[in-house]
Amino acid sequence: MNFTRALTATAFRHWTGSNFASTFAAQSVYASAKCVTDFINQSSQGVAGFGSEHKECGIRSFHASSQVWARSDEPLGLKTPKRVKYARRDGRNQPIVRPNVSANKSNPDKTVEIFEGMTLVELAKRTGKSVSSLQDILTNVGEKVESEFELLSMDVAELAAMEAGINVKRLHSAEGAEILPRPAVVTVMGHVDHGKTSLLDALRQTSVAAREAGGITQHLGAFVVVMPSGASITFLDTPGHAAFSAMRARGAAVTDIVVLVVAADDGVMPQTLEAMSHAKAANVPIVVAINKCDKPGANPEKVKLQLASEGLLLEEMGGDVQVVEVSATEKIGLDNLEEALLLQADMMDLKARIDGPAQAYVVEARLDKGRGPLVTTIVKAGTLVCGQHVVVGSQWGRIRAIKDTAGKLTQRATPAMPVEIEGLRGLPMAGDDVIVVHSEERARMLSSGRQKKYEENRLRNKMIQDKPTTSDDSMEVPLRVEMPVIVKADVQGTVQAVTDALKTLNSAQVLVNVVHVGVGPLSQSDVDLAQACGACIVGFNVKSPPTALTQAATRASIKIILHRVIYHLLEDIGNLIIEKAPGTSETQVAGQAEVLNIFEIKGSKSKGPDVKIAGCRVIDGSVTRSATMRLLRSGEVVFEGNCSSLKREKQDVDTVKKGSECGLVISNWYDFQVGDVIQCLEQVVRKPKFIKSESGAVRIEC
Repeated sequence: MNFTRALTATAFRHWTGSNFASTFAAQSVYASAKCVTDFINQSSQGVAGFGSEHKECGIRSFHASSQVWARSDEPLGLKTPKRVKYARRDGRNQPIVRPNVSANKSNPDKTVEIFEGMTLVELAKRTGKSVSSLQDILTNVGEKVESEFELLSMDVAELAAMEAGINVKRLHSAEGAEILPRPAVVTVMGHVDHGKTSLLDALRQTSVAAREAGGITQHLGAFVVVMPSGASITFLDTPGHAAFSAMRARGAAVTDIVVLVVAADDGVMPQTLEAMSHAKAANVPIVVAINKCDKPGANPEKVKLQLASEGLLLEEMGGDVQVVEVSATEKIGLDNLEEALLLQADMMDLKARIDGPAQAYVVEARLDKGRGPLVTTIVKAGTLVCGQHVVVGSQWGRIRAIKDTAGKLTQRATPAMPVEIEGLRGLPMAGDDVIVVHSEERARMLSSGRQKKYEENRLRNKMIQDKPTTSDDSMEVPLRVEMPVIVKADVQGTVQAVTDALKTLNSAQVLVNVVHVGVGPLSQSDVDLAQACGACIVGFNVKSPPTALTQAATRASIKIILHRVIYHLLEDIGNLIIEKAPGTSETQVAGQAEVLNIFEIKGSKSKGPDVKIAGCRVIDGSVTRSATMRLLRSGEVVFEGNCSSLKREKQDVDTVKKGSECGLVISNWYDFQVGDVIQCLEQVVRKPKFIKSESGAVRIEC
């Protein structure tokens, strides 16, 4: 009866029919009586396991060999032989071994795409987590999901994914929304001092370049210019200095068109090539503006050939890149530049979703003493409305006010419109996305989840950076000192740029450790922190601290470095690093003397042993008695030892200079020959060098 129940169990339904009959008959022919007895005794246990989720059967197919039943740790049941694929290799059939993909651990840096209205099942498939684990996560954070097929909002999906340790990327759909044309977002890029800001000043009839410290742009600015034709274009002005590479990358990421400004009298420079690479990486079309064409040394044709040699296909050479010759100071060719930009924007047919929650991009962030954190953003889609709850990076808040580029209050911001918003609880990072949420509770939960994720990533990256590399113990490890630095700047993007630039000054002897960064003026807490860790304070584009704060820093021996121009700041920090560096000890030849004659003094019981004196003439440098002497014979080193005596005209001296004759004795050496060369060796400490290239990039060379 047990045998019959086992055959009629639900786990064997897919085996019914001729297939099961033939298979079972073929196996039962060779069955032994012992196997049948064991099977009947264990059938009740096997049937009890049929209701489980395992794909294997509850009983085991029996064979003639009794050794099969000795493996009592395996589940009982019918088991089909594995079908192994073979491939011909080296003339023989060998099985193909496939890796077990399911056994691999999930990547902590994995990023999944989420969208509005996805179900819990879809989220589980994308994240690789089980539905039950995601339900537990949502229950713990206070979200109720009754069914695994219930539609989730994008905020809830992101919250569950972040709690599961998965990075997310939001996908926004424009289905059913109103799609209307929008202005183009144009980023002006190029090398430092090639006239980018002056060109924008000529377009908008202002004078921003005159107000910039050192005549170079230090910030990432956004503003709207209404062209004479009536069309409006949103411009982003990026710095050209090498330290602001991250700012240029952010500008290329949010833009539609890149205007590459090249000076006609200077040609293609390192930051020009870098701007081209940023534009190509962001897949953004380029319009070339050759500036300063009014100068006597201008050569636009040379610039075109240089750009073509760098892989930029110009229209004149059969490509699709427009080239316009302009002069910002003389206002020449500005109408041609406007026409080229509008033509490129018309070809791209730029449109965006108008209604619905806004998607925005943080261009810059700064801290105002009276208004708190201020964030300059460009709306990419939707409409940003005053009073909405937003999450920006790991910060959140409720929008109190929205101001346009002219400083006027407005209630809403539409696509391609740069605005300044206030009301956040903290200062976000430049480059973060602005996300509109429905409630304060949802904003708070998303912000805390992102802060937790950000801190985990920061600690993991720090552990990777601080992980010691395996090296040979016999190799000498150079002495390296740490220079702690506190960085304060006026805006968030500049803080990042200055921090990245300072880290490039790391060398084998000095490690620049940025212990704290902040936005705003210097405060007493900065001085206290610097005193605690022995750091110097770097202030960039910030106001001079009060006298009381300066005196407190002086009493605590804290160095405060304030600058408004980036290359002056880097030069001062580089000189400070050179002073702090321990340097490397090297042996160098301070002087050389040639042996002209040999004198021997017989020793006695009272005078001591025999002494051989080398009569020499100093032919280079100077010879010092306290230094180490090296004896060269026929260009080869014969002996090296200390100088026990140095005399000139029977007088003991410490140093003999070039051209003078002397007599010297080397300890434990008596085999002088005429023509030998004696070198005077001295130990010197060589400091690193501060190297600055033409592009403005700096480095420390040890």
